[in-house]
Amino acid sequence: MTRADARPQVAVSSCLLGNPVRYDGNHTRYNWLVDTLGRFVDFVPLCPEVAIGLGVPRNPVQLTGDPLQPRVQGVVEPDLDVTDALRSQGQKVAGSLDRVAGYVFKNRSPSCGLFRVKVRTPTGVVRKGRGVYAAAILEACPHLPVEEEGRLNDALLRENFVSRLYAWQRWLALREAGLTAESLLDFHARHKYLVMAHSQAAYQRLGRLLSQLRGVDIDVVAQSYLDEFMPALARRVSPGRHANVLHHITGYLKRRIGPDDKAELVSVIDAYRCGEVPLVVPVTLLRHHFRCHPDDYIGLQWYLWPYPDELGLRNLL
Repeated sequence: MTRADARPQVAVSSCLLGNPVRYDGNHTRYNWLVDTLGRFVDFVPLCPEVAIGLGVPRNPVQLTGDPLQPRVQGVVEPDLDVTDALRSQGQKVAGSLDRVAGYVFKNRSPSCGLFRVKVRTPTGVVRKGRGVYAAAILEACPHLPVEEEGRLNDALLRENFVSRLYAWQRWLALREAGLTAESLLDFHARHKYLVMAHSQAAYQRLGRLLSQLRGVDIDVVAQSYLDEFMPALARRVSPGRHANVLHHITGYLKRRIGPDDKAELVSVIDAYRCGEVPLVVPVTLLRHHFRCHPDDYIGLQWYLWPYPDELGLRNLL
């Protein structure tokens, strides 16, 4: 059976790894990131504020002005403005992320925060925006899997991020090996049920995109594929959608296992749909049956082995 055993590179706000680079000279070590995910990935620590020459410790900065185009100015030094420096640093770093499979940012940071970062307007009203450095990264790398550490405390968001991270790692490997029509079709086939769990409509659109590859520019098709594939994986998966995929996969066993085993599988999938057992239970049972009754097509499906089992992400879904 196939499993995810490549070791991705993951960019991380340096303070989350325990490095004392924050404005107050401290760090915000994120234990799950370092102690659990860190067993399976190689981290690339980055701190844009240090990179542009701000010292440690340093006077804090904040977002000000228009939430859609905020400035980064000093809190106690209002004349300090590092907006352009942070934006340029983001553009520079984005150009070096071609081998990186994901990025974990520090939340609430005026440079690195992805969501709901405080922006102080001239009238004193506090709005919500995005860190200037992080915005530059996302603009240059729209499909790179990203998340902030605060949101990774949510089991569903954590699993989604790691799943996308490993999918992007496989895309990087595909691109490095040399993109061909055959390799793109193989990539699509292996991700069938993973994509279907997120969106059957997206899977159908991807299939139509790849239905006529003769005489076309494969790089153009690959970019169109990516524009559909990665946003699809970013969508949350409901228990009902997971159950639908699990029933599809069970269909490959209908002539290989007896009625009692079939009934048990259906019962376990329904128990998962109702919230009585976590996703790992029906997935583990399916993998058991396919070990006993191998199927070449199912053996290629990343849905059953999307990332290392030791991460335990499906235990909480």
